[in-house]
Amino acid sequence: MAYLGTPIDTTNQFQSLVGKRFSGDASTTAFTLDVAPSSTLDIEVFVENVRQDPNSAYSLSGTTLTFAAAPPSGTNNIYVVHQAKAVGTISPAAGTVNADSFDNTVISGHTALATKPDATDEFLVSDAGTIKRVDYSLLTPISELDQFRLTAELNANADPISSNLERIDDATFSKIGTGMTLNSGIYTFPRTGVYQVSVNAEFQISQDTTADCETQVSSDSGSSFDQTAVAVGGMQGSNFNTNNSSSQCYVNVTDASTFRVKFVFSGVASTDTRLRGSSTRNFTTFTFIRLGDSQS
Repeated sequence: MAYLGTPIDTTNQFQSLVGKRFSGDASTTAFTLDVAPSSTLDIEVFVENVRQDPNSAYSLSGTTLTFAAAPPSGTNNIYVVHQAKAVGTISPAAGTVNADSFDNTVISGHTALATKPDATDEFLVSDAGTIKRVDYSLLTPISELDQFRLTAELNANADPISSNLERIDDATFSKIGTGMTLNSGIYTFPRTGVYQVSVNAEFQISQDTTADCETQVSSDSGSSFDQTAVAVGGMQGSNFNTNNSSSQCYVNVTDASTFRVKFVFSGVASTDTRLRGSSTRNFTTFTFIRLGDSQS
C-alpha cells in the first residue's frame, strides 16, 4: 500500500537516548555525566528505581550531577537518562542569513575593545555590495606622521641641511607609523602614498635681500632633485622684513625605494643671516604627513 500524507524526512538521523549508571556509597553526592544537560528537566534520574524530583532532589553544573542527599550504597543503583540531548546541527544554506536574522546583541553582546585597534585588526566593509575584510591600518585617516627640527642655528648655505637635526623628542609629540628615515640630510619614505611635506623656517636676516629654505624632491633615488616649495625670509629696504616663513607641497610617492626629500638653505651671503634652531623648542621644522594612497 502506498504511503499517504507528508513524506518522511529521511535526511535527518535519529539517535538513541543516552544514559549512565553510578554506584552509590551513602556518602558521595556528586557524579559526573558524559553529556552536560541544559536543565534538570532535561534528564530523568532514578535511585533504587525511584525517579527523583528534578526541582529539589538534584542540581546540575555542566556535567556535574549533585544530589541534595547522598544516595544509598548499591551497585549501579543510580541511573540517568537524557531526554533532551542535541542530535545534530543545522547549517544554513549560503545566502540565507540576512539582516533580519540578527539583532543588536550581535554587537552589544560582545566585550568592548578598550584600546586602539592594532594595525592588523580586521573590520568588515561593503565594497559595492560585496562583504570584504579590511585591516585597521587602511582605515586610519593618518597612518604616517613625522616631524624633525633644526637643533642649532645654521649661518651658511647648506645643500642639503644635514647637521643638527633631530626627530622631535618633546613629551607632547609622537610619530605615527614607521616614520621617515634620515641619512646625511636625505629623507626616505616608509611606504608609498600621497604625503604633505611642510617646512616652517625661522630666519634672522641681516643685509641679505632674501634667504631661502627650499623643499626638493627626488624620484630617482637622489640622482636629481626638483624644487617643489620654498620658505623665504629676507629684508628689502626699510619697509619689508620677513623673519618667519612656511611652505608645503604634496608628494605622490609611487615607489618608496626611489623617492627622496631634502631641504636646502640658500641665498646666504652674510654670516649674520641665520636659520634658527633649538633642541628644546620648535623654530625650524620639517613635517611629513601621509594623507592617503599613492595615485597613478
